[in-house]
Amino acid sequence: MVFNIKFIKLRNLVTGGAGFLGSHLIDRLIELEQEVICLDNYYTGRKSNVSLHLNNPLFELIRHDVTEPIRLEVDRIWHLACPASPVHYQSNPIKTSKTSFMGTYNMLGLAKRTKARLFMASTSEVYGDPEVHPQPESYKGSVNSYGIRSCYDEGKRIAESLCFDYQRTHNVDVRIVRIFNTYGPRMIPNDGRVVSNFIVQALKGNSLTIYGDGTQTRSFCYVDDLIEGFIRLMNSQYTSPVNLGNPAEFKIIELAEKIRDLIDPNLQFINKPLPGDDPLQRKPVIDLARAELSWEPKVTLSEGLIKTINYFKSVL
Repeated sequence: MVFNIKFIKLRNLVTGGAGFLGSHLIDRLIELEQEVICLDNYYTGRKSNVSLHLNNPLFELIRHDVTEPIRLEVDRIWHLACPASPVHYQSNPIKTSKTSFMGTYNMLGLAKRTKARLFMASTSEVYGDPEVHPQPESYKGSVNSYGIRSCYDEGKRIAESLCFDYQRTHNVDVRIVRIFNTYGPRMIPNDGRVVSNFIVQALKGNSLTIYGDGTQTRSFCYVDDLIEGFIRLMNSQYTSPVNLGNPAEFKIIELAEKIRDLIDPNLQFINKPLPGDDPLQRKPVIDLARAELSWEPKVTLSEGLIKTINYFKSVL
């Protein structure tokens, strides 16, 4: 049963709150008249993403790195802090691993002390380069433990493990979401993700770079749909991992064609080799989200791309 937190005033801590997903979550929490503390070290987050709330008495902004402990009094912890794009998490892989482990460890310690419910943003990357397609929550994954992506993939796997160890050992109330590819306004233009890459290249009039032959697949969920899933999961009584993503599967070449046609149909494609350990297919099974949260994405890829392109036009 999903209930509406609009009628229950809670103190919410959002780590990584100035980032892409975190700032959209904060928008929604403020809309629901919740108290929000935003915690961010601005490694990939931007103060401008939350600046509209700076004068709101419900909102507080703290510059802090989650790898260091912090003492706060909160009712709910939304733990989103961690670089999530290959460009960023591979630029300092040791810090990425440390953020996943120590950041989650510190937030679980805070949750234990305050008896707060903790929501942890995990990822579809825990499935690695999947040998099962599409991927249900029961799939254990196929992850390269020492590859260039392992700092993020394995970091999130240990973060999940920590959450359930704290649940079993200390009775900490946890919620785990496995996030599949998400896009929308406030993506960082140079984050290396495929949607932002294609849009930025197209808006600049450059050829679109396709890694590999473009037949690898992804499933793209618009950010507003994902945040709705966050809210529903946090308010539910379901405590095992839940996939949130759009089950509509597209080849990368199909995404490139859609973006090119929306911006400039005359643009060309260029091909480059696939990066190491890049998954060849990715698609969520969302039966659990439908059953437990009454959730499924509403925004089509074309609708979401138009909104995202308009955002990039305003910032480039």
